[in-house]
Amino acid sequence: MSRKISYPACERNRSFILNVLQEYFNPSQNGHVLEIGSGTGQHISYFANFFPHLKFQPSEYDEYLFNSIEAYAQEVPTKNVRKPVKIDITTDSKTWNLETKLFDYMLNINMMHISPYNCTTRLFQNASEVLKPGGMMITYGPYAHNGIIEPQSNIDFDKGLRRQNPEWGLRDINDLQEIAEAVGMRLVKKHDLPANNKCLIWLKPANE
Repeated sequence: MSRKISYPACERNRSFILNVLQEYFNPSQNGHVLEIGSGTGQHISYFANFFPHLKFQPSEYDEYLFNSIEAYAQEVPTKNVRKPVKIDITTDSKTWNLETKLFDYMLNINMMHISPYNCTTRLFQNASEVLKPGGMMITYGPYAHNGIIEPQSNIDFDKGLRRQNPEWGLRDINDLQEIAEAVGMRLVKKHDLPANNKCLIWLKPANE
């Protein structure tokens, strides 16, 4: 019996996210990528195939997903996905059990809207600490902007999330910019992707 867990949404959006990563990940320089909230492991193992020079570190709070992450990683021919580590994003990054201490890139896919707001603020705080100067964090998901959620499908999605948990819901890009700037990071690009999702590119300036 396969240990892999498969979410159809991951299969649908992974190529679109990859196109964005290929704009920012250096195609020739060795480096390290940390994914916060790797889920099933579908995304990180798919991306790793296209960047054999990068070492990918998956992480997850829910340890029951480790088997799935490892199962996907074992199928990556480039063998550049490390074993998953448990990370609680609300804790100090200095307590994380990471083989690498500084990263060139961070990934966070579909986490902010299904976690308490504190997870988002701590995501940026910790990114500012574990990214190298000049490093980038790329986040993906549905977002509000200027206090507006659109289209109707995202409005309905947000309402459904808040019914499940009042601490969940779509985050406003303006609020995220304030959080990022408070820790010395800034939004440099917004990419519109299918199904009313976006990739946001956050930079830790080299002079910080």
